[in-house]
Amino acid sequence: MLYVILKILLAPLYWLLFKPSIYGRENLFVRGKAIFVCNHVSMIDPVVIMMASRRLVHFMSKAELFKNPISNLFFRALLAFPVNRDQVDMTSMKKAISVLHAGKIFGIFPEGKRTITGRMDDLEKGAAFLASRTGAPIVPMYIKSNSYSNARVVMIVGKPIQVGDLVANTPKNRVIDVLTDEISDALNALRAEIED
Repeated sequence: MLYVILKILLAPLYWLLFKPSIYGRENLFVRGKAIFVCNHVSMIDPVVIMMASRRLVHFMSKAELFKNPISNLFFRALLAFPVNRDQVDMTSMKKAISVLHAGKIFGIFPEGKRTITGRMDDLEKGAAFLASRTGAPIVPMYIKSNSYSNARVVMIVGKPIQVGDLVANTPKNRVIDVLTDEISDALNALRAEIED
């Protein structure tokens, strides 16, 4: 599998170039399905998550990356699949749900795009929707905003958010909003801890 081969080949270069520091790494060691959520500061962010996790991580990527036949094959070999960011893409959401129902890891950047300011943007509701539909725990992670300019990746991983009780104790019409707020609070807490 190309994903595993690239991870093995790129690992020495990655550790040499970015000298990553990962705090709370033990929180990545989850069994079964899980949703990794992270702030989005660079195109390299998925690689950082891929290298940090012992397990394979599936991602959505913007549909434009899949238009070229070669890049289409490449990104699909890396367990990515396309998402149309201009509208609610239920095909991609169903694919993500099937990944989680199969007991795998799905990675998502809930801001929906890379930040321009270095600060976290408002979160979209896709991660909360997936968690509410699958019951998958949410593992929050935050990459320090100046990591790439300093050529040293600093990441912090928070404790998994168990969504079962939240979903059970929240009115149906409020579940997505409550979970989105929970993800936002977790990411902001990690941001405060690592940036300060």
